[in-house]
Amino acid sequence: MAEVTSPTLEASLGQVRVISSEAGRCTIEYEVAMAMCHSGGVAQGGFVGGWIDQAMAYASMSLAPDMAPMSLELKVSYFAAARPGRVVAEGWIERKGATICFAEGRLTDPQGLVLAKASSTIRLVPHESVRLASRAITG
Repeated sequence: MAEVTSPTLEASLGQVRVISSEAGRCTIEYEVAMAMCHSGGVAQGGFVGGWIDQAMAYASMSLAPDMAPMSLELKVSYFAAARPGRVVAEGWIERKGATICFAEGRLTDPQGLVLAKASSTIRLVPHESVRLASRAITG
């Protein structure tokens, strides 16, 4: 029997490419597929939040590459519908402490219209701690 492989998180989110990544900032391009939509072509809000969340997580990792970002809080405000086609998520770190980051982000359409904004409180956890906790859960 053939082994079933799951798509990566990036593929599941429709990530096209990382446009830019620098200290404390990241910009990612996504393709909104009809399979991500409801109500005649409106992207489901969880995808919108996920796109911005991923950009904010990448921004935090640019400042702490040995740490895994764990969302403690995520708030998303929706301004306009994201529709099939390309969108751009930007994330940046407003403030970073030893183990906590405060991040902000936004999603725009190709014309630069802001579709959503988000803020997040991110806990930075050593990668090894995450791996060990995962092994304990999965056996």
